[in-house]
Order: sequence, then C-alpha cells, then structure tokens
Amino acid sequence: MMTEIHWPAIALRLILTIVAGGILGAERSKSGHPAGLRTTLLVTLAASISMIQMNLLIQTNGKPHDSYAVMDLMRLPLGILTGVGFIGAGAIVRKDEMVLGITTAATMWFSTIVGLCLGGGQVVLGSTATIIGFLVLWALRFGEQRLETYQRGALTIISNGNNVSAQSLSRLLRTEQLHIKSASARYDAEDQRNKFQFEIRWHRHEAAAMPDIVERLRQLPGVVTCEWSGTGKPMN
Repeated sequence: MMTEIHWPAIALRLILTIVAGGILGAERSKSGHPAGLRTTLLVTLAASISMIQMNLLIQTNGKPHDSYAVMDLMRLPLGILTGVGFIGAGAIVRKDEMVLGITTAATMWFSTIVGLCLGGGQVVLGSTATIIGFLVLWALRFGEQRLETYQRGALTIISNGNNVSAQSLSRLLRTEQLHIKSASARYDAEDQRNKFQFEIRWHRHEAAAMPDIVERLRQLPGVVTCEWSGTGKPMN
C-alpha cells in the first residue's frame, strides 16, 4: 500500500468500487433479494472508504512520543467487517426447517472484501474478485438448478393392530427410492397403538413438499395418523 495517496488515485478507487458494487448488487436485485443494489453498493463503498481513510491516516499510525494513545489503523477495516456481520445475520431467516438468505449474507461479506481491496489500492485483485464473484452468483445459478439435490424429512405413523409393521413400512419406503437414515418403533400399551418414526432422505431435481408415498401411507388399513415434516430445498 502506498504511504501517500492523491485525489486521482482516490477517485479511481471510488469509481471502481461503485462499478464493483453495482455489478454485484444488480445481480442480487434482479433475483429479487432484499439486499440488492443499494445495500450492496453501500456496503462496498463503506469498506472502500474505510481503507482510503486508513491510507490517508497512515502517517499517524503508531504511538506518538508525547501521547499515551496508540493509533491502530487496522481496527478500522476490521470494524467494518464486524459491522457487516450484523447485516448478514439480519439477512438470514429461518422459516420452519428452511434457512433462507445465506447467499445474500455471503454476498454482503464478499462485497466488503472487494471494497477493502479496491479502497486499499489492490485494483487488479479487487477487479478480478468482482468478476469471479459475479460469475459465481449469476452463472453458477443455472448449474445449481440442474444439480440433483437431497431433501430430508421425518415421518411419524401411528397405527392400530398388527396390520402395519416396521418391516412393511420400510419396504414401502425403499420401493420409492427413499433412503432410511434412522427408524424406531414403539408400542403404547395404554392406547394399544404402534408408533413408527422414520428419518428419510430422497433426491429430486425439483423441491417437493413431501414424497408422494406419504398420501398412500395414510390410506393403509390400520393407520390412524401419518405426519410428515420436511426441510424442503434450501433457498438462498
């Protein structure tokens, strides 16, 4: 990092920061995410300006001979990173079993790093990071949609009598290409009912609220209740 910085260099860094933040933020806005163009641009600019300010104050770094105070300039960008952590935490939402907004939070953190690079004068590194980040957010989305993702869920079945057994239920689940991660069976002597619990995993190209077999299980003779809870496909 240069010890002295002049206004032409400051202007170049700010312009590149606006371009970088605009590219990353526009992609988020186009996808309909809450942390879009303005939020991403402000975060990137805040990081860049903090590095520019640190560059301007670099001559005052350290402890003057006539003062007890120590000027630690690195605390400024570190404080920016900490503050963005709070913004990212606010972007992450848990809805039932799904966690939303992780990619948005990661974009905020990444934009901060880009701003720190550009504000600190690492123009090539910051510009290259912007291009790579945009490709990750935009181009890889189409590839991610084609990936076969796993979905998880829990199945609870309560039955009367001996019409339903853990073995028969397991066979039915496996015929539907469902992988049983864990299974348990318990008999309630007071109610004279059997309770079966399965934790399953299956893969689909598209997210489904629940496997098709759940409705069929509810129609089996002796089944009193059949409850399903699933995570679905995580959304970013």
